[in-house]
Amino acid sequence: AVGALLERLIEPPGGIIWLILAGLWLWRRRPRWGYGLVGTGAALLFLASLPIVSGALMGALEPYPALTAAALENPSAQAIVVLGAGRYKAAEEYGGDTVNALALERLRYAAWLARRSGLPLLVSGGLGKNGQPPEAVMMRQILEQEYGLTVRWVEPRSRTTYENAEYSVEILKAAGITHIYLVTHAWHLPRALWSFHQFQLDVTPAPTAFAGLGHGPRELQDFLPSARALKFTAFAFHEMVGNVWYRLRYD
Repeated sequence: AVGALLERLIEPPGGIIWLILAGLWLWRRRPRWGYGLVGTGAALLFLASLPIVSGALMGALEPYPALTAAALENPSAQAIVVLGAGRYKAAEEYGGDTVNALALERLRYAAWLARRSGLPLLVSGGLGKNGQPPEAVMMRQILEQEYGLTVRWVEPRSRTTYENAEYSVEILKAAGITHIYLVTHAWHLPRALWSFHQFQLDVTPAPTAFAGLGHGPRELQDFLPSARALKFTAFAFHEMVGNVWYRLRYD
């Protein structure tokens, strides 16, 4: 909890806003420092909100290509693992918690893969609180009730990506599974793959929802600030910090 709060304070746009506020506080006391901090903060906020910048940052986190049709015709994996991404709390229209939009993107692709490959599914995600079910239980309900699929395994204990891997591998190895397709966002895969590899499982990346720049020509809106770009810059910051932290903590 402390780590999550600290990250929230320093990740964009929070850390940039604190920098600007510090500059305003110093404005009269030390004008040079005040101008410098406000100017630096304003420049960083502008850059962080540019699609060209957020796209470049996200693209650097997306080294794994999408699965090809040929790979799905004769799948080498024995199962599909899809990782949770968070919950939409107290959703009035659903009568309680459900999964968030990021998790839905992963579930949709996992369903698409399952139908084309015929492979069994494992869903992973915990943190059920206040009588609400763990995320994996909600993921199973969506795949079964809304996509008409059967989920073979549910991993409801994990709180982090590393624990997604640890507890999922326990279930998979007990079932004799040694090779999986791992479904998560393209920009989350480096951290997720690293985590699964710590437990000696053969993993084929199955990325979805790419957010990098792509290879098309640049457009005017790529150079105009947007809230969506700022959100992706925050995602990139979270993943970059997470990749470093995991290696320091778990390696």
